[in-house]
Amino acid sequence: MEEPGQLKRAVIDATAGLIAGGISRTVTSPLDVIKIRFQVQLEPTSSWALVRRNLTGPSKYTGMFQATKDIFKEEGLPGFWRGNVPALLMVMPYTAIQFTVLHKLKTFAAGSSKTEDHAHLSPYLSYVSGALAGCAATVGSYPFDLLRTLLASQGEPKVYPTMRSAFVDIVKTRGFRGLYAGLSPTLVEIVPYAGLQFGTYDTFKRWTVMLNQFRSSSPDLYSTDNSPTSFQLFLCGLAAGTCAKLVCHPLDVVKKRFQIEGLQRHPRYGARIEHRAYSNMFDALRRIVQKEGWAGLYKGIVPSTVKAAPAGAVTFVAYEYTSDWLESRIT
Repeated sequence: MEEPGQLKRAVIDATAGLIAGGISRTVTSPLDVIKIRFQVQLEPTSSWALVRRNLTGPSKYTGMFQATKDIFKEEGLPGFWRGNVPALLMVMPYTAIQFTVLHKLKTFAAGSSKTEDHAHLSPYLSYVSGALAGCAATVGSYPFDLLRTLLASQGEPKVYPTMRSAFVDIVKTRGFRGLYAGLSPTLVEIVPYAGLQFGTYDTFKRWTVMLNQFRSSSPDLYSTDNSPTSFQLFLCGLAAGTCAKLVCHPLDVVKKRFQIEGLQRHPRYGARIEHRAYSNMFDALRRIVQKEGWAGLYKGIVPSTVKAAPAGAVTFVAYEYTSDWLESRIT
């Protein structure tokens, strides 16, 4: 098959990333909503933590199943997809930019735009390429991430009935800079997160190809016979998403706290995070540990990990198949 030109390659990567991000985000939205509710709750998020710290005050959410039941009871099924529109507007361009930049960087490092040549890159280059691609995608899509967090965490009654009302209020109260609240911890988080996700995925994928070669009689490592199956790609994405999320979750918590500063949620959701509650990322980390313990940095880790694994798997599988299909159509 003829290798597509630079413009066609960029179109393939961007379109495949767009579709992969949209599918992954929609499928895992309920877990993301639960994760955000845990992350922005100042009170303990488990019954065990309440007992251990001798706290008598109630916590709105104290477990994943309890949170699922409460959200469904109070907000119905649509509550699990609250903020999904801005999330799609964030995730789809994010993954499109990410995969496009990633392929460009790998092409530059390998001296070739062929995917099979990229497989020979060292794991370190895969980590660096993934990190840089993640940074570019984050800056390009961040305002939608902020809007998604606000809409997903507000609960009932709604503070912002629509995405437009949230956008207007943020610009009016915080200025255009407010649309990038929490960007610093996000960039600090995305470097190891995207690096780990893409680097680990490439590593696992390479191991899978080697395993398939060992099982088959084909001497060519990257022959069609040794290509990973859809299930193997799913497992590689699953492992990559889990590893990245476990390492980087505390910075995601800090990011969410910055994003909802000043949000006037109903008191039943617990203490509010006042405007300018944290002066910077390090101050936020210190205050969270001081007031909520080290466990505070891992609030929402269960739904986050449960979400990250299938999200990573679905994203990579959808991208690989969409990219191959588009390449066969365009070239």
